[in-house]
Amino acid sequence: MKDWKTTVKKLLYPPVWVMLVLTVICTTALIYTFLRGHDTHPAAYVTYVLSFYTLSVIVLVCIRIVPGYYRSAKKKVYDHPVGGRFMTDMPFRTHVTLYCSLGINLLYAAMNLFSGIWYRSVWFTTLAAYYIILAVMRFLLVRFVNRIGIGKNQYLELRRSRLCAIILLTLNLALSGVIVLVIKQNKGFEYAGFLIYVMAAYTFYITINAIVNIVKYHKYHSPVMSTAKAINLAAALVSMLSLETAMLSQFSSEENAPYFDRIMIGATGAGVSIIVLVLSVYMIVKSTKAINTMKKGT
Repeated sequence: MKDWKTTVKKLLYPPVWVMLVLTVICTTALIYTFLRGHDTHPAAYVTYVLSFYTLSVIVLVCIRIVPGYYRSAKKKVYDHPVGGRFMTDMPFRTHVTLYCSLGINLLYAAMNLFSGIWYRSVWFTTLAAYYIILAVMRFLLVRFVNRIGIGKNQYLELRRSRLCAIILLTLNLALSGVIVLVIKQNKGFEYAGFLIYVMAAYTFYITINAIVNIVKYHKYHSPVMSTAKAINLAAALVSMLSLETAMLSQFSSEENAPYFDRIMIGATGAGVSIIVLVLSVYMIVKSTKAINTMKKGT
């Protein structure tokens, strides 16, 4: 019995050098199999089984060691003065993330604007307008946080939240322009090679994270913090739309399903537009009611 358990353990947790060799062999074999069109050859099934075993072992090893590394890294972050503050002080964390997202927005806006001018493309120009609107909203929030701070003046926070919500309505104009271009030109975002899978993972992450943060930060009753997370959600939803157009461009076929791509993009685009519209209107109405209540109280 003891020998049997030892054998199983060795199979599930082989030496590192064995896993490195198997990973190289399986990767090379799979690339050769698919590039040469030998995916139904009997030898290919040996590759599939070996690849499955290698992947399973890697997953088991990750399950075994990653939590320990995660706890160790998390402890180091909490022990560091800046890292500890970032993890526990939500206003400070919002401040930092606003700066990061503003920088990313400006970079995307510049890249798309340059591409629009260089290629004389309305497509990239429309995307640049979308990112510029996001950057304007985040700049307004960053400026407010630098001058007033979070949680210092509820009335001013409500006014800034309402202003950003009004600007968020204009985001739908840029978004509508993108959707119209995709449907009219029957052309969407394209990613080279395996980049589409990376972007898919990233898009799902930021979307789930945005939804979780809206709920999570709602308990702090800070209009500025809630507005920042609402902007993140609007950006994530448009990223999801972009991912859909990229996947349809790469994997769909108009010959097999005429107008399917346009119908899907139109439906998803309409859904995203409605969500952004409802979100911005809700923020405007809620902020206005709170402002009027505070004015009556004084």
